[in-house]
Amino acid sequence: MELLLQTLVSGFLKGGLYALIGIGMTLIMGVMGIINLAHGQLMMVSMYITYSLFALFGVDPYVSLAVSVPAIFILGVAIQKFFLNPLMKIDTILPENQVLMTVGIGMALTEIMRFIFTSDYKSIQTSYSKTTLLMGNISFSLPLLIDFFIAVILTGALFYFLKHTDTGRSIRATAQDRDAAILMGVNAERITSITFGLGAGLVAAAGTMLMPVFYLFPDIGGPFTRKAFVICILGGLGSSVGAIFGGITLGLVEAFGATYIGMEFADMIGLIIFFLVLLVLPGGLKRITGM
Repeated sequence: MELLLQTLVSGFLKGGLYALIGIGMTLIMGVMGIINLAHGQLMMVSMYITYSLFALFGVDPYVSLAVSVPAIFILGVAIQKFFLNPLMKIDTILPENQVLMTVGIGMALTEIMRFIFTSDYKSIQTSYSKTTLLMGNISFSLPLLIDFFIAVILTGALFYFLKHTDTGRSIRATAQDRDAAILMGVNAERITSITFGLGAGLVAAAGTMLMPVFYLFPDIGGPFTRKAFVICILGGLGSSVGAIFGGITLGLVEAFGATYIGMEFADMIGLIIFFLVLLVLPGGLKRITGM
Protein backbone atom coordinates (compact mmCIF):
# COMPACT_ATOMS: atom_id res chain seq x y z
CA MET A 1 0.00 0.00 0.00
CA GLU A 2 2.82 2.42 0.85
CA LEU A 3 4.47 1.75 -2.52
CA LEU A 4 1.16 2.37 -4.27
CA LEU A 5 0.61 5.69 -2.46
CA GLN A 6 4.20 6.76 -3.11
CA THR A 7 3.78 6.01 -6.81
CA LEU A 8 0.52 7.98 -6.90
CA VAL A 9 2.17 10.98 -5.25
CA SER A 10 5.18 10.92 -7.59
CA GLY A 11 3.03 10.51 -10.69
CA PHE A 12 0.61 13.25 -9.66
CA LEU A 13 3.36 15.78 -8.94
CA LYS A 14 5.09 15.03 -12.23
CA GLY A 15 1.72 15.16 -13.99
CA GLY A 16 1.22 18.74 -12.83
CA LEU A 17 4.28 19.81 -14.81
CA TYR A 18 3.24 17.69 -17.77
CA ALA A 19 -0.14 19.43 -17.73
CA LEU A 20 1.58 22.80 -18.01
CA ILE A 21 3.54 21.55 -21.01
CA GLY A 22 0.39 20.15 -22.61
CA ILE A 23 -1.67 23.31 -22.04
CA GLY A 24 0.97 25.33 -23.88
CA MET A 25 0.74 23.09 -26.94
CA THR A 26 -3.05 22.74 -26.92
CA LEU A 27 -3.44 26.53 -26.62
CA ILE A 28 -1.44 26.96 -29.82
CA MET A 29 -3.33 24.09 -31.43
CA GLY A 30 -6.71 25.62 -30.57
CA VAL A 31 -5.97 28.98 -32.20
CA MET A 32 -3.65 28.03 -35.06
CA GLY A 33 -4.95 24.57 -35.85
CA ILE A 34 -1.43 23.10 -36.02
CA ILE A 35 0.79 21.04 -33.75
CA ASN A 36 3.90 22.97 -32.72
CA LEU A 37 6.65 20.39 -33.16
CA ALA A 38 9.23 22.82 -31.78
CA HIS A 39 7.43 22.89 -28.42
CA GLY A 40 9.99 20.81 -26.55
CA GLN A 41 12.87 22.72 -28.13
CA LEU A 42 11.48 25.99 -26.77
CA MET A 43 11.43 24.30 -23.38
CA MET A 44 15.04 23.23 -23.91
CA VAL A 45 16.11 26.82 -24.64
CA SER A 46 14.41 27.92 -21.42
CA MET A 47 16.33 25.25 -19.53
CA TYR A 48 19.62 26.54 -20.95
CA ILE A 49 18.70 30.09 -19.94
CA THR A 50 18.04 28.83 -16.41
CA TYR A 51 21.28 26.85 -16.37
CA SER A 52 23.29 29.86 -17.61
CA LEU A 53 21.83 32.20 -15.00
CA PHE A 54 22.65 29.71 -12.26
CA ALA A 55 26.16 28.88 -13.53
CA LEU A 56 27.21 32.47 -14.23
CA PHE A 57 25.38 34.48 -11.57
CA GLY A 58 24.11 31.93 -9.04
CA VAL A 59 20.47 32.82 -9.73
CA ASP A 60 18.05 30.33 -8.18
CA PRO A 61 16.04 28.42 -10.83
CA TYR A 62 12.71 29.64 -9.45
CA VAL A 63 13.92 33.25 -9.49
CA SER A 64 15.05 32.78 -13.09
CA LEU A 65 11.40 32.22 -14.07
CA ALA A 66 11.25 36.02 -14.22
CA VAL A 67 13.79 35.91 -17.07
CA SER A 68 13.19 32.63 -18.90
CA VAL A 69 9.41 32.94 -19.29
CA PRO A 70 9.40 36.49 -20.80
CA ALA A 71 12.40 35.58 -22.99
CA ILE A 72 10.71 32.51 -24.48
CA PHE A 73 7.42 34.41 -24.76
CA ILE A 74 9.20 36.98 -26.94
CA LEU A 75 10.92 34.21 -28.90
CA GLY A 76 7.55 32.52 -29.47
CA VAL A 77 5.96 35.77 -30.66
CA ALA A 78 8.89 36.34 -33.04
CA ILE A 79 8.67 32.80 -34.43
CA GLN A 80 4.95 33.19 -35.05
CA LYS A 81 5.20 36.66 -36.56
CA PHE A 82 8.21 36.18 -38.83
CA PHE A 83 8.14 32.47 -39.70
CA LEU A 84 4.62 31.08 -39.33
CA ASN A 85 2.29 33.99 -40.11
CA PRO A 86 3.70 34.44 -43.65
CA LEU A 87 3.05 30.74 -44.34
CA MET A 88 -0.51 30.96 -43.02
CA LYS A 89 -1.29 33.64 -45.62
CA ILE A 90 -0.21 31.48 -48.55
CA ASP A 91 -2.47 28.86 -50.11
CA THR A 92 -0.36 25.91 -51.18
CA ILE A 93 -0.92 22.29 -52.07
CA LEU A 94 0.73 21.44 -48.76
CA PRO A 95 -1.27 23.13 -45.97
CA GLU A 96 0.89 21.37 -43.39
CA ASN A 97 3.86 23.58 -44.29
CA GLN A 98 3.44 25.47 -40.99
CA VAL A 99 3.99 22.19 -39.15
CA LEU A 100 7.06 21.47 -41.24
CA MET A 101 8.35 24.94 -40.41
CA THR A 102 8.08 24.18 -36.67
CA VAL A 103 10.10 21.00 -37.28
CA GLY A 104 12.81 23.09 -38.93
CA ILE A 105 12.72 25.67 -36.14
CA GLY A 106 13.08 22.91 -33.56
CA MET A 107 16.10 21.47 -35.37
CA ALA A 108 17.68 24.93 -35.67
CA LEU A 109 17.20 25.67 -31.95
CA THR A 110 18.74 22.32 -31.05
CA GLU A 111 21.83 22.89 -33.16
CA ILE A 112 22.27 26.47 -31.94
CA MET A 113 22.26 25.25 -28.32
CA ARG A 114 24.64 22.43 -29.25
CA PHE A 115 27.02 24.96 -30.84
CA ILE A 116 26.94 27.19 -27.76
CA PHE A 117 26.91 24.59 -24.97
CA THR A 118 28.18 21.39 -26.71
CA SER A 119 26.37 18.07 -26.27
CA ASP A 120 27.55 17.52 -22.71
CA TYR A 121 24.93 16.76 -20.07
CA LYS A 122 24.39 19.60 -17.61
CA SER A 123 22.43 19.94 -14.40
CA ILE A 124 21.76 22.32 -11.53
CA GLN A 125 22.42 21.21 -7.97
CA THR A 126 20.77 23.45 -5.41
CA SER A 127 20.61 23.05 -1.64
CA TYR A 128 17.07 21.67 -1.99
CA SER A 129 17.42 19.53 -5.14
CA LYS A 130 17.38 16.29 -3.17
CA THR A 131 15.27 17.48 -0.25
CA THR A 132 12.19 15.43 0.58
CA LEU A 133 9.30 16.04 2.95
CA LEU A 134 7.80 13.11 4.85
CA MET A 135 4.13 12.57 5.60
CA GLY A 136 4.05 9.32 7.46
CA ASN A 137 5.99 6.94 5.25
CA ILE A 138 5.23 8.86 2.06
CA SER A 139 7.96 11.16 0.78
CA PHE A 140 7.40 14.30 -1.30
CA SER A 141 10.19 15.73 -3.42
CA LEU A 142 10.42 19.38 -2.36
CA PRO A 143 11.29 20.71 -5.85
CA LEU A 144 8.47 18.73 -7.48
CA LEU A 145 6.06 19.91 -4.77
CA ILE A 146 7.05 23.53 -5.43
CA ASP A 147 6.77 22.89 -9.17
CA PHE A 148 3.28 21.47 -8.76
CA PHE A 149 1.99 24.48 -6.82
CA ILE A 150 3.55 26.96 -9.25
CA ALA A 151 2.02 25.00 -12.13
CA VAL A 152 -1.40 25.23 -10.44
CA ILE A 153 -0.97 29.00 -9.98
CA LEU A 154 0.09 29.51 -13.61
CA THR A 155 -2.77 27.37 -14.88
CA GLY A 156 -5.29 29.28 -12.76
CA ALA A 157 -3.84 32.60 -13.97
CA LEU A 158 -4.13 31.43 -17.58
CA PHE A 159 -7.79 30.44 -17.21
CA TYR A 160 -8.54 33.77 -15.50
CA PHE A 161 -6.79 35.60 -18.34
CA LEU A 162 -8.72 33.68 -21.00
CA LYS A 163 -12.10 34.27 -19.34
CA HIS A 164 -11.84 37.75 -17.86
CA THR A 165 -9.68 39.87 -20.17
CA ASP A 166 -10.40 41.29 -23.61
CA THR A 167 -7.30 39.64 -25.09
CA GLY A 168 -8.25 36.33 -23.51
CA ARG A 169 -11.77 36.51 -24.90
CA SER A 170 -10.30 37.35 -28.31
CA ILE A 171 -8.10 34.26 -28.10
CA ARG A 172 -11.12 32.10 -27.29
CA ALA A 173 -13.15 33.67 -30.09
CA THR A 174 -10.34 33.10 -32.60
CA ALA A 175 -10.04 29.49 -31.50
CA GLN A 176 -13.80 28.91 -31.87
CA ASP A 177 -14.26 30.63 -35.25
CA ARG A 178 -11.39 32.62 -36.73
CA ASP A 179 -13.42 34.14 -39.59
CA ALA A 180 -16.23 35.26 -37.29
CA ALA A 181 -13.69 36.75 -34.86
CA ILE A 182 -12.13 38.76 -37.69
CA LEU A 183 -15.56 40.04 -38.73
CA MET A 184 -16.11 41.17 -35.13
CA GLY A 185 -12.95 43.29 -35.30
CA VAL A 186 -10.41 40.90 -33.72
CA ASN A 187 -6.87 41.30 -35.06
CA ALA A 188 -6.31 37.60 -35.73
CA GLU A 189 -2.60 37.96 -36.59
CA ARG A 190 -1.86 39.76 -33.32
CA ILE A 191 -3.92 37.28 -31.32
CA THR A 192 -2.20 34.32 -32.99
CA SER A 193 1.23 35.74 -32.16
CA ILE A 194 0.23 36.37 -28.53
CA THR A 195 -1.18 32.85 -28.26
CA PHE A 196 2.00 31.29 -29.60
CA GLY A 197 3.96 33.39 -27.11
CA LEU A 198 1.73 32.26 -24.24
CA GLY A 199 2.13 28.61 -25.21
CA ALA A 200 5.89 29.08 -25.42
CA GLY A 201 5.94 30.89 -22.07
CA LEU A 202 4.08 28.06 -20.33
CA VAL A 203 6.44 25.38 -21.61
CA ALA A 204 9.36 27.66 -20.70
CA ALA A 205 8.10 27.78 -17.10
CA ALA A 206 7.90 23.99 -17.03
CA GLY A 207 11.46 23.70 -18.33
CA THR A 208 12.84 26.13 -15.77
CA MET A 209 11.05 24.34 -12.91
CA LEU A 210 12.45 20.98 -14.03
CA MET A 211 16.06 22.10 -13.79
CA PRO A 212 16.58 21.43 -10.03
CA VAL A 213 15.65 17.75 -10.55
CA PHE A 214 16.43 17.02 -14.19
CA TYR A 215 19.39 16.95 -16.55
CA LEU A 216 19.91 18.96 -19.72
CA PHE A 217 21.38 18.37 -23.17
CA PRO A 218 20.50 19.81 -26.61
CA ASP A 219 18.38 16.88 -27.80
CA ILE A 220 16.11 16.84 -24.75
CA GLY A 221 13.49 18.86 -26.61
CA GLY A 222 12.41 15.96 -28.83
CA PRO A 223 11.16 13.68 -26.04
CA PHE A 224 9.22 16.53 -24.42
CA THR A 225 7.62 17.49 -27.73
CA ARG A 226 6.45 13.88 -27.93
CA LYS A 227 5.11 14.02 -24.38
CA ALA A 228 3.23 17.24 -25.13
CA PHE A 229 1.70 15.64 -28.23
CA VAL A 230 0.65 12.57 -26.22
CA ILE A 231 -0.92 14.81 -23.56
CA CYS A 232 -2.89 16.73 -26.19
CA ILE A 233 -4.19 13.51 -27.73
CA LEU A 234 -5.12 12.09 -24.32
CA GLY A 235 -7.00 15.25 -23.35
CA GLY A 236 -8.44 16.03 -26.76
CA LEU A 237 -6.84 18.41 -29.25
CA GLY A 238 -7.65 22.02 -28.45
CA SER A 239 -8.98 21.35 -24.93
CA SER A 240 -7.06 23.16 -22.17
CA VAL A 241 -8.99 21.35 -19.44
CA GLY A 242 -8.38 18.06 -21.23
CA ALA A 243 -4.64 18.85 -21.28
CA ILE A 244 -4.67 19.01 -17.47
CA PHE A 245 -6.18 15.53 -17.23
CA GLY A 246 -3.93 14.30 -20.03
CA GLY A 247 -0.81 15.56 -18.25
CA ILE A 248 -1.77 14.00 -14.92
CA THR A 249 -2.71 10.75 -16.68
CA LEU A 250 0.67 10.58 -18.42
CA GLY A 251 2.50 11.35 -15.18
CA LEU A 252 0.64 8.57 -13.35
CA VAL A 253 1.14 6.07 -16.18
CA GLU A 254 4.88 6.74 -16.30
CA ALA A 255 5.17 6.51 -12.51
CA PHE A 256 3.34 3.19 -12.32
CA GLY A 257 5.29 1.84 -15.27
CA ALA A 258 8.61 2.80 -13.69
CA THR A 259 7.62 1.33 -10.31
CA TYR A 260 6.00 -1.94 -11.31
CA ILE A 261 7.63 -2.75 -14.65
CA GLY A 262 10.93 -0.91 -14.90
CA MET A 263 12.31 2.61 -15.16
CA GLU A 264 13.46 2.00 -18.71
CA PHE A 265 9.89 1.16 -19.80
CA ALA A 266 8.21 4.33 -18.47
CA ASP A 267 8.23 6.20 -21.80
CA MET A 268 7.21 3.09 -23.72
CA ILE A 269 4.15 2.56 -21.53
CA GLY A 270 3.08 6.16 -22.06
CA LEU A 271 3.29 5.65 -25.83
CA ILE A 272 1.28 2.41 -25.59
CA ILE A 273 -1.49 4.30 -23.78
CA PHE A 274 -1.27 6.93 -26.52
CA PHE A 275 -1.81 4.35 -29.27
CA LEU A 276 -4.69 2.76 -27.36
CA VAL A 277 -6.39 6.15 -27.02
CA LEU A 278 -5.98 6.76 -30.75
CA LEU A 279 -7.57 3.39 -31.50
CA VAL A 280 -10.38 3.38 -28.93
CA LEU A 281 -11.03 7.05 -28.15
CA PRO A 282 -9.64 9.26 -30.97
CA GLY A 283 -11.22 12.38 -29.48
CA GLY A 284 -9.54 11.87 -26.11
CA LEU A 285 -11.19 12.95 -22.86
CA LYS A 286 -12.76 15.89 -24.73
CA ARG A 287 -15.04 13.46 -26.55
CA ILE A 288 -16.36 12.03 -23.26
CA THR A 289 -16.62 15.17 -21.17
CA GLY A 290 -17.28 17.74 -23.89
CA MET A 291 -14.66 20.04 -22.29
